Amino acid sequence: MPDRVLSDLLPDSFDVLIVGGGAAGLYAALCLPSHFQIGLITKDTLSLSASDWAQGGIAAAIAPDDSPTLHIEDTLRAGAGLCEPEAVALLVEKAPACVRSLVSMGVGFDRQGNGLALTLEAAHSRRRVLHAADTTGRAMVSTLTAQVLSRKNIRVIPQSFALDLGMEAGYCQGIRLLHQNQIIGLRAGAVLLATGGGGQVFAQTTNPALSTGDGVAMAWRGGAEVRDLEFMQFHPTALTKPGAPRFLISEAVRGEGAHLIDAVGDRFAFEYHPAGELAPRDVVSRAIFSHLQKTTADPAAHVWLDLRPIAPETVRHRFPNIIQVCQHWGIDVFQAPIPVAPAAHYWMGGITTDTLCRTSIPGLYAIGETASTGVHGANRLASNSLLECLVFGAQLATLELPGWQNKKIPPLVSRPANIPLSGWQEQASQIQHWRQEVPRLMWQSAGICREQVSLTAAIAQVQLWQQEFTALPISQFLQLGRTGQPFGQSFDLSEELSSQVRSWAETRNLLDIAALILKSAAFRQESRGGHYRLDYPLTDPAWQLHTIVEADLWQKSRPVPSTPT
Repeated sequence: MPDRVLSDLLPDSFDVLIVGGGAAGLYAALCLPSHFQIGLITKDTLSLSASDWAQGGIAAAIAPDDSPTLHIEDTLRAGAGLCEPEAVALLVEKAPACVRSLVSMGVGFDRQGNGLALTLEAAHSRRRVLHAADTTGRAMVSTLTAQVLSRKNIRVIPQSFALDLGMEAGYCQGIRLLHQNQIIGLRAGAVLLATGGGGQVFAQTTNPALSTGDGVAMAWRGGAEVRDLEFMQFHPTALTKPGAPRFLISEAVRGEGAHLIDAVGDRFAFEYHPAGELAPRDVVSRAIFSHLQKTTADPAAHVWLDLRPIAPETVRHRFPNIIQVCQHWGIDVFQAPIPVAPAAHYWMGGITTDTLCRTSIPGLYAIGETASTGVHGANRLASNSLLECLVFGAQLATLELPGWQNKKIPPLVSRPANIPLSGWQEQASQIQHWRQEVPRLMWQSAGICREQVSLTAAIAQVQLWQQEFTALPISQFLQLGRTGQPFGQSFDLSEELSSQVRSWAETRNLLDIAALILKSAAFRQESRGGHYRLDYPLTDPAWQLHTIVEADLWQKSRPVPSTPT
């Protein structure tokens, strides 16, 4: 096959490459200076992301009885001492303007009279959560998608998988990409990672299948600083029924008055916290976990979420999607409670960023769940996540680029890939085995409750799997190592092989983030927020600091201040 010039298919370079098509990536694309040429890389179709699944809403202090001060206090309290106060202040103070931006774009938030309807969610002291029934994320993402598709300076690159950062002389200058059965390199003046979380590293998760921790793994391999990776938020109420996905039952349901009950009808959550069902998520998740351990030995056990205390007309108006999904699985929420149990939901840790989304690598930025901005601390306050996407996306309006992209860059040339195919079925089978076993191991060893013995054993197992993975012929051929990869030669692949390379790449990311989470959980010898150690059950003031990871070095940060300075 003759050489093929890739610029016939895509430009040689972009001003900005955004990896991820959820709320964070979409809003950032709209906020960037309009004269930038932007490439928006999406792993699947543009509408498929974890943001699209978000039910609850967006928090903003806009009610007469509310204030930014109260919102800040609630966020700091939920974050268990690890929120960065300056970042939280930015988040809260910019919230009303971001909400007005969405309303002006046409997001159909629910109304109450002449104003926006507000609901209460756990650990909020006021009703401040805006919503569009129980599909707020979908309403927001669909509106943002329409706006992005109307912009001539934004090119969507769908069904493409970012493999690694394009690192040159310590700078991020692009992305190595699996695109249309090719592995190519795309250059950019700036790369923005908006790849979401990594819930698929756990066997029980509310996250979609694409949430494999790609951004964090890719940034860490490229040498970026990451932090607080031990803090995974386990949502207390995911639908738990054989054959059904772990569909999230929004916290807003409890905010509207639903009761959490056990098999005999007791509201057991009050035995664990005075706020009962409306305690912070980590508290409610551990309450369910502990209560089930006391009452049953069944690993598939669950408790019940009873919506019948809520007026039926309120349920119909606020939670039509929950009604529909439950009906699909044979549950009439008006007649019976919903079986629920905790599941991995939101990753508080991520790539360390400042308030301008900058990482420790020049040219690399991160936003949304894949970033660690400091606003969530050890335990995210409900409905602050979509808000974070908006506020930090708006920060990119002042982004400035280096001058290299004005230089003439030779086109990348593609050649057929000579990937060794001997024993390929055995390699594919082994990759699939790891894809199944890593989440099982993580759920058992780094789930809601952790301890040193199981963490140590799991670390050893994951390290062994990583060694075996690296020794695979396909791994040896692709040579996409931790230090990033210069753009180099690009390759044509068959359609079948392209699919296998994506499977290989996702599994590599899952192995990397599994090791990062396990080692971070073993490093932090206390319990705080989403990280609970059975052998260190108390919160230790000496650990009011971040877990900093760079390459294979784990360190403690400076102490985190309790209030803005």
